[in-house]
Amino acid sequence: MSTPHAEEFAGLAALITGGASGIGLATARLMASRGARVAILDREIPGPATGGGSSAHTPSGSHPLDAGLRPVVADVTDDGAVRAAVAEAAAALGGLDILVNNAGIGAAGTVEDNDDAEWHRVLDVNVLGIVRTTRAALPALRASAARRGEAAIVNTCSIAGVAGLPQRALYSASKGAVYALTLAMAADHVAERIRVTCVTPGTADTPWVARLLQAAPDPDAERAALNARQPMGRLVSAAEVAAAIAYLASPLAGAVTGTALAVDGGMSGLRIRPPARS
Repeated sequence: MSTPHAEEFAGLAALITGGASGIGLATARLMASRGARVAILDREIPGPATGGGSSAHTPSGSHPLDAGLRPVVADVTDDGAVRAAVAEAAAALGGLDILVNNAGIGAAGTVEDNDDAEWHRVLDVNVLGIVRTTRAALPALRASAARRGEAAIVNTCSIAGVAGLPQRALYSASKGAVYALTLAMAADHVAERIRVTCVTPGTADTPWVARLLQAAPDPDAERAALNARQPMGRLVSAAEVAAAIAYLASPLAGAVTGTALAVDGGMSGLRIRPPARS
């Protein structure tokens, strides 16, 4: 079995949306540590860890931006801003070989708990955000594929897109669309040697989940319930999801396209017997 080389991304340029915190930031750091030139796209991006930037512009749950990560600011719901940011990133990095569509927002409730405006808002970010960023990046990705034989797109989906979870109707609908979109994009661009895949994380220990826990009547009990829902008995870490994204984006996954990689502690595939009652 091949093992990732420390410089497997050497010479490659990657753009990661939603890269200022959580899974996106973990992915940016991992790819950079393996040799990639990395730009992160987010609505707000903190200053570099070397001392720049104002904490007033730091997104909740983010950390000071690592030196060497190129920030580009855009809201994925704004097509003009996305096009400008992608062009800026491609110019700064000398092209784009990898796009990670990670930007997304959460939503809780049943089908009747969110009004039309909230449905439009979440779908605009989680689904159309991928459409806008990919559309803007495709010329650079095509150039990469022509130059070196392949380019890669990795979308962040969710266990909620492939399994029924309570109180996640809107979020699940958006991530189910991401899953279907991934397959359709893979079919559309396979002849251009642009690989398209997605990861489907289980409940991950991210800033959004932390906010959900804080809002719960009993945060400790809610965390215990989320841990128990995954057969491994714990939340997935951002670093574990980042490792899966990095694999799918890597030249090591050159034969992988049109697939979803589950990072969910066994939640989608295992059916574990409950503990015996004493």
